[in-house]
Amino acid sequence: MAQETEIEIPARGPSQTQKPAPGAPAETPSPAAPPARDFLRSRSKGRGWLIGAAAVALLVAAFFAWRYFGTYESTDDAQVDGHLMPLSARISGYIVKVNVNDNQNVAAGTVLAEIDPKDYQVAVDKARADLADAEATAESLGINVPITSISTSSQVTSSEAEVENSQAGLGAAQQQLDAAKAQLAQAQANNVKAQDDLERYKQLVEKQEISQQLYDQALANSRWNAQAVTGAAASVAAAEQGVHQARARLLAAEANLRASKTAPQQVASSRARAQSAAAAAKQKQASLEQAELNLQYTRVTAPIDGVVMKSAEVGMNVQPGQQLFTVVPLGDVWITANFKETQLQYMRPGQPAEIKVDANGRKYKGHVDSIAGSAGARLSLLPPENATGNYVKVVQRVPVKIVLEPGENRDHYLRLGMSVEPFVTVK
Repeated sequence: MAQETEIEIPARGPSQTQKPAPGAPAETPSPAAPPARDFLRSRSKGRGWLIGAAAVALLVAAFFAWRYFGTYESTDDAQVDGHLMPLSARISGYIVKVNVNDNQNVAAGTVLAEIDPKDYQVAVDKARADLADAEATAESLGINVPITSISTSSQVTSSEAEVENSQAGLGAAQQQLDAAKAQLAQAQANNVKAQDDLERYKQLVEKQEISQQLYDQALANSRWNAQAVTGAAASVAAAEQGVHQARARLLAAEANLRASKTAPQQVASSRARAQSAAAAAKQKQASLEQAELNLQYTRVTAPIDGVVMKSAEVGMNVQPGQQLFTVVPLGDVWITANFKETQLQYMRPGQPAEIKVDANGRKYKGHVDSIAGSAGARLSLLPPENATGNYVKVVQRVPVKIVLEPGENRDHYLRLGMSVEPFVTVK
């Protein structure tokens, strides 16, 4: 507090400079001097109290201001952020209809534009016909599998029986050949004997030692034996032919048996053809589904609720990948605040935040969601290169994502890119 002091005020008038004459009566003090001296003394005392009170108030205000400003961090380098959903054409064709205007609110599933569907409808019809043909072929080959299995099994049985019969026939033919050869040998032996008898009888008849009748009988016998030899030879030839035929039938039967024993392979081959036909049917089914998808792609729809911005016009010939619309879902926005790195000492995810919007002056409630993994400068097109001789330290800014509390942006007023000022409570 200010120290109290007394101030003496000399009296006004000539008595201040002149001394009283000797022997003259002394002047009495003015009755107004003591009240003036008291007033000034009280006024000085009150001023000291005011100065002291003001100093104390200033210190208290400075303390609370320091406490208040130390509990939050703020920045004006912040803006509203969100998703930008570009919609592009998935097929080529001519746009025949555009159903929306710029900045129009659309709901999910709304048809934004239509591409001429005639060519794609034709492709669907062709794919459907190809699928029907492939399914019919697969069904036919599938039926053949059990038929082939049964027929090959019966072929094995019949081929085995045929081989047995052929073997028996070959044996019989061989026996006939052996008998024919024996008859031929017998006939040849009889013929030789008959020829010898004829030659002997010829000499005897010339000598007239035997009768002519006996000679004629020997001659006839010789001729008959010669014919018997010829017949026996023919029988041998026929028997040999029969043996050859029986052997050929046996070879054919054995070949059929070997062929019939390939039944598992034949069934497997038939089954493989059926499976190939079924796979071809599935391929045609996939082609039909792709054609139907392409037909659906002629209608460009909104994937989510939001505001649409269009770059498509009727008559445009679009190609796959060409951007036609951009949908902004205003129901899912957040704040990207670029805080200085010196402001992040006490900032943590989950801390409450208050966001002031420049456009309407309204304050929104939210909380810190996350802090970026790098400073914004590192994500720029030309990041700074600090490995130089004239390096200057610059305070970096780190993006911080702040999300709004549920229901804060119920009216979808916030737009992407709006400037805001967040206040994050850190203490």
